[in-house]
Amino acid sequence: MEPLSSQYKDTIQRMMAHSAGNKHVSIHDVYQEGNRSILPYIDAIIADSLEPGSGIRSFANIEKLAALSREGSKCLLLVEHYSNFDLPVLAYLLRKAGPEGERIADAIVAIAGIKLSESNPVVSAFSEAYSRLVIYPSRSMEELKSAITDPMKRAAETMKANAINLASMKELARLRTEGKLILVFPAGTRFRPWDPSSKRGVREIDSYIRSFDYMSLVSINGNILRLNPEGEMSEDILSKDRVVIDISEPLRCDEFRNRIKHQTPPGEDKKQATVDAVMAALETMHEGVARSLKS
Repeated sequence: MEPLSSQYKDTIQRMMAHSAGNKHVSIHDVYQEGNRSILPYIDAIIADSLEPGSGIRSFANIEKLAALSREGSKCLLLVEHYSNFDLPVLAYLLRKAGPEGERIADAIVAIAGIKLSESNPVVSAFSEAYSRLVIYPSRSMEELKSAITDPMKRAAETMKANAINLASMKELARLRTEGKLILVFPAGTRFRPWDPSSKRGVREIDSYIRSFDYMSLVSINGNILRLNPEGEMSEDILSKDRVVIDISEPLRCDEFRNRIKHQTPPGEDKKQATVDAVMAALETMHEGVARSLKS
């Protein structure tokens, strides 16, 4: 199987003509509206790759969450993460569900790591199609500390990371009260089968849950963009697959956190326990869909 960048080279070249170009993120542009002119090119790739039976289960649940958001509640989507096409496929299937699905897709703002904007022009162009709030993730911070040996450069990059995250949190406070659905991948990275730790939720997700009113969990069965262990993100392998997305009923964030907090033994990390409970619930949803697809 060929990498995405080779298999759809002509499509990507045409798409790149509509891109604003790879750029460094500053505190002034951490929130970036989706570039709709790129969507037709990505949609064409997705349409070629999705097999029959792909779709969204429990669409009514995301309708409920979107209605709560439009009424003024702060609403969160916590999504399993297998590939850089998780958001594109979710948005594509929402828009294929009709006018309400299109409205919901337009309301989604994804929390996106800075690498998606700065690492590679092709990856940046794919990311650019969707509205996102750029952050400097904790994993990237750890990589930064080990990769930069010069103390001055490390201090400067750390200052930049902290400034970007502060600006993003200010934007998040605004966006979550404006009818937006904030999408977060609680694992913070794509799942790597050879690295089980990549499926563990990151502790800071508890802070998101604490600051929202409602959340829906989103499981993803199937994957049309497989990780290439030997290459960059632009070299991931495109393959045909059936993708089935399941969405939970909206859950009260405070009730969820309080329940897990009271179940957590004294002395254990309650924040991590909350995120672990999210990941366990997502895994249960995932396995339930997998069983139904086999039957």
